[in-house]
Order: sequence, then C-alpha cells, then structure tokens
Amino acid sequence: MPKTDYDGPILEIDKLSISFFTRLREIPAVMDFSVSVKPGEAVGLVGESGCGKSTVALGVMQDLGKNGRIVGGSIKFKGQDLGEMSDGDLRKIRGSEIAMIYQEPMASLNPAMKIGKQLAEVPMIHAGMSEKEAYERALQVVTDVKLPDPKRILEAYPHQLSGGQQQRIVIAMALMSEPSLLILDEPTTALDVTVEAAVVELVKDLGKKYGTSMLFISHNLGLVLETCDRICVMYSGEAVERGSIEDVFDTMQHPYTQALFRSIPLPGADKNARPLIAIPGNFPLPHERPKGCNFGPRCDYFEAGRCDQGDITMKDVPGNNRHATRCVKFDEIDWNAPLELAEVKTKGEIGDVVLKMDNLKKYYQVAANAMFGGGDTKVVKANETLSFEARESETLAIVGESGCGKSTFAKVLMGLETATDGTILLDNQSIGDVPIEERTTQNVADIQMVFQNPFDTLNPSMTVGRQIVRALEIFKIGKNEKERWDRMLELLDLVKLPREFATRMPRQLSGGQKQRVGIARAFAGDARIVVADEPVSALDVSVQAAVTDLLMEIQREQKTTLLFISHDLSIVRYLSDRVMVMYLGHVVELGTTDQVFSPPYHPYTEALLSAVPIADTRVKKKHIVLEGDIPSAMNPPSGCPFQTRCRWKSKVPGNLCEKEVPPVRMLEGDHQVKCHLSQEEFDGMEPVIEMGDVAAE
Repeated sequence: MPKTDYDGPILEIDKLSISFFTRLREIPAVMDFSVSVKPGEAVGLVGESGCGKSTVALGVMQDLGKNGRIVGGSIKFKGQDLGEMSDGDLRKIRGSEIAMIYQEPMASLNPAMKIGKQLAEVPMIHAGMSEKEAYERALQVVTDVKLPDPKRILEAYPHQLSGGQQQRIVIAMALMSEPSLLILDEPTTALDVTVEAAVVELVKDLGKKYGTSMLFISHNLGLVLETCDRICVMYSGEAVERGSIEDVFDTMQHPYTQALFRSIPLPGADKNARPLIAIPGNFPLPHERPKGCNFGPRCDYFEAGRCDQGDITMKDVPGNNRHATRCVKFDEIDWNAPLELAEVKTKGEIGDVVLKMDNLKKYYQVAANAMFGGGDTKVVKANETLSFEARESETLAIVGESGCGKSTFAKVLMGLETATDGTILLDNQSIGDVPIEERTTQNVADIQMVFQNPFDTLNPSMTVGRQIVRALEIFKIGKNEKERWDRMLELLDLVKLPREFATRMPRQLSGGQKQRVGIARAFAGDARIVVADEPVSALDVSVQAAVTDLLMEIQREQKTTLLFISHDLSIVRYLSDRVMVMYLGHVVELGTTDQVFSPPYHPYTEALLSAVPIADTRVKKKHIVLEGDIPSAMNPPSGCPFQTRCRWKSKVPGNLCEKEVPPVRMLEGDHQVKCHLSQEEFDGMEPVIEMGDVAAE
C-alpha cells in the first residue's frame, strides 16, 4: 500500500483483549483496551510496570510468542485488521511500515556486524534497494540522528559506541524505510538525562520531518508531556483515562492518574512540609484482580456496592468527547480539592561533621593494549581532587552523568577500592587507604550501601529473614540467635514490611519490596552513613515515593548521614539538603539545594536542569541541549573538563578554558563553583526552570 493514500487513523485498537495461556490457567494481560493514533500524531502510553503497555506493543507487532493470543477486539493498521493478515503480509509491514524501538539498544544490534551493514540491510530487504543506494541512505539517516562523523560510525562495531550513540543507531535503523508508525518502548530508560533530552528532541524532530505517527510507551510522565500530543493511562491491563496532554495533566478525571501525580516530586513538593503521597497497597496480579474497578482496593474514593460491581467501562467526560475515564464516580469527585496535608515532618537537626574528604584522588592504571597486556599504560582519572564534608542527619546528593566518577567515589568510601591520594576521615579517623578486609567491624557497619538494582543484591536461595540475620551476625549484633531474630523482625517493621515476609524467598517479592529488604540490611548495624546508589531508579513511580519516604523516615529516627547518588534531579531537589555536581571526576559545583537549583549555576548544572523532564504543564524551561558525548576519563580534555560541551566558553577571554583547570570559587554562603566565568556573567544568569501561569507553590 503506498504510504500517502490513507487518511484515516494509522493505528486503531478497538476493545483489545490479550491473554497468556499457562498449563494452569488463562492469564488476562490486557482487557477492553482502545486507542487510536492519527497520521503524524504522537500518543503516550503510561503506567507502572506490569500494566500491559509492552503487551499492547507486541500485540500491534503480532509478536506475542507461543503462549500469547488476542482473545477479543481488533488492531487495525491503516484500516486493515492485522489479526487477519497472512505471515507474508505481516513480514512486509513489520520493519518497513511499522517499526519498533526497544528499551535496551544492544538487544537490537548484532555485535559482530558493522553499523553500516546493519543499517543497509533494512532497505535492501524491504525496499529492494541496491547496496550502494542503501549505504547512501544509511549515511543520510545517521546524519539525521545527529551522530558525529557519520562515515566513521558506519565503519564501527556496536561495542565501539556509547549507550546514547547505540540508541541513536537503533532509531536510525527504525527510520531507514520511513515507517508510518513508530513504536517506542521506554527508549531512554537506560540513558543519562542529558542524553535522554537529546534523544527525545531528536525523536520529535524526526517525527515532524518524516511525518511518522508514534506510540510512545513510558512510565515517565514528564517525558510524555514533552513528546506527545495525547496520552492514555493504563492500570492493571485496562486503559483508565485517555485525552489530550492538557486534559489529563490539568483536568484529570481518574483517581489513579491523580495518585500517580501525587507520588512524583514536582516543583513545590517538600520532604518536610509537603511530602509525596505513595499509593497504598500493591498492584494486583493478573489472576487476582478485584471485582469491579481494578484500582478499587487502593483508591481514596472507593465506595462498596458501587465500585466493586460488574464491568466498569470507559465513559466520555461531559463536554469533551476526546477525554474519557473508567471511573463510576468521576463526576462526583471534587478534583480541585486541596490535598489533605499529610503530617508535616520535622527535619532532624543537622549535627557535627561525620565524614570529611580532602583532595581525594582515585586513578586506575590501564594497559593501552588491554587484551594482550604490554604496551604503554594509561591512567584513568576517575576522581580528581574531591573535597567535601557530610554531617549527621544530612542528605548530600551526588549528581552527574554516568562515567563522572560517582560510583568510584562510593567504592573508595566503602573500602572496595583504596584512594590514590588524599584523605577520608570518618569521625576524624582516616579510612581512605584501608581496604574493607582490614577495616574494623564497627567501621564496616558504620558505612553501608543500598544499590540500584534490588534483584542483584539478595541471595536467591536464602529467605529474607535469614539474609538480615546474616548481616546481624557479621556486625556482631545480638548475643544469640533469638535476639538476632527479634532484631530482624524490628528491622522489617522499620522498613514497613509485614513480619511474615521473614520466611519468604526473594523471588516472591516485588521490586519495591526487595529494595526495602536491601534497606533493612543496610541499617542492620545502625549505619552512620548510608550510600544510596540510584536506589529508586529501577522502581515504579508510586513505589519510588514510598521507598524515598522510608529512607527519609529512617534518617529522622536514626540521624543517619545519607549520600544519595542519582541522575534524577527532581528527586534530588525533593530530598537533599546539599548537592554536589560531578563531571569527569571533578566536583564542579557544591552548595545547598536552593543554591544549586537557582542561578548562578555552573554551566554544566544549568544544562542538567534543562534536561530534566517535569510533568507539569505550568513549567517553562530554558532549552539547552548538550552537544557531543562525555569525553573519556582516559583522555580528558585540556583545561576545564567541561569546555568541549560548554555554551559559555566564548564568554571567557584568551582560550583560558582550554588551558587551565578553573580554580574553585567561593560564592555567597559556602557555594562553590569550579568555573572561569566572571562574576559579572554569573550575576546575569537567568533561571532555567520557571513556573508559568501559577506561582510556584
């Protein structure tokens, strides 16, 4: 079918139901789901993991595997029912008319094949192009996705590219045959926020250039706001609300949508005065869904006898036939009612300095020819003169893109690596050059870590209770098994897990529950300092709020010092007292949260703030997209580490940025910035994030 002769909806999903069949039962994954995508339109599909977003995408691709089947409704592409097409017709459409971009770029690339060859395959197979034409087309598309030196990239293998570059190649591959419909399944989750901003910008531009319709699957409401025209919110296999971005963000009509927004840190949220509200309870498993409304058991407005009866269908919101909701009480709820203030928490008094780092350096020696040894050795400067203090009861956030040295610094602090130079003092005792096996039990118990991925940190063959008791044994806490078991139950209470979880295996827990076990284990020895390395980035939005809140609460009780490593600046703004911004091993800015989030900024902080997607239609953001990738720590640029990507460089006379590492400058109130810009330039800086019509709350 020629690509221009169809003017109806490109994709029309009507009352779709998809089930997976196991030996025991039928598991309904998607029920009564409808959405349409018009030519050139981008529709966002939003919801927590397990709600059926990706199943819908696989249904469109007719790729549900052996166990999956469409058991009701239809999926039409340009008016043709995909379910009635032969395998041959589907093969012609997939990849040429409908293309899909997956979450993990490396899963879509062949590691043994050069990029140019992989790209050229697409039009050669789908459009019968000659090799030469296909190569020209590949060159054009790689230029379109803004990759530097396209000819070199076409000659490279996937492993020679960074994550952001690989994702751009996957987007290029999807665009090679100019598809009418592009399905993006969480395409930026694995990327840094600055790279994400560039990729999102790219997807929007390409959508306009090629007139491609898009189905954008994400759990990040801010991203959907920035990329889509319309949005569909899913919960437990069903669409619960559909409408334009403005309809759903500003006049939401479903309790789940409202609960989602209350659990994300928008500007104005405050961990003490206006804490986030986590959604109570857990997501229902597909074969244990409640009667009536799936969201009923977790809903603030639940009414027995109404919300738990019969099938609840989508209804149009009066006066707007493009806005629909699956709620029987939507016209009775006062959606503008002010939030009942949760209890206002009081921040623990920030105490004495617990941890002090002075000029910490961590260098690695790497053989230039690592595979065969020999050759020259190169030095990777992972941390370059880090200096800071952290106090009792304080949350210090450490932000920066991957490769900036955040995790290296955490390893040195934990004793998994030793410092090359400089000192680390814990309660005035030097620990920087003491590896973990030589540290005292007390020192090990004092500094604990909560990791990014809760799945990798628990022993799959040991019960939850046993894993926490094991930590208590190592920290020599409790005189006997009974005392340790009682303490373990108290720790489960502390992280708000039911005591019966003590006998469960990790596989019986959800991601958020596993992360709570990790936190309980970290606090088993009454840790003084907890290093939280991206502790919520692998979790759903509503679970993030609960876990963040939990960390705050434990900190209030135990007066813990929390070092919070993250690239999500919204959550950093919400929970930290001070922020340290790192770039390529250097601390480029350090100050209180208010200082770092309002001008003057380091030029890198300014770009980071501009890159964060914020799910609020009132927010006006300055648009700054960083060009280029982060330089390698093996071969850092001369002078200021950020000068190769800095938009302010021309304001500094005499190429100073390229010649000298800037000194650390003290601005007002202990606010440090490592930058050559003049005080006059700093004074004239404008805010990146401003609230529009409504004043910031």
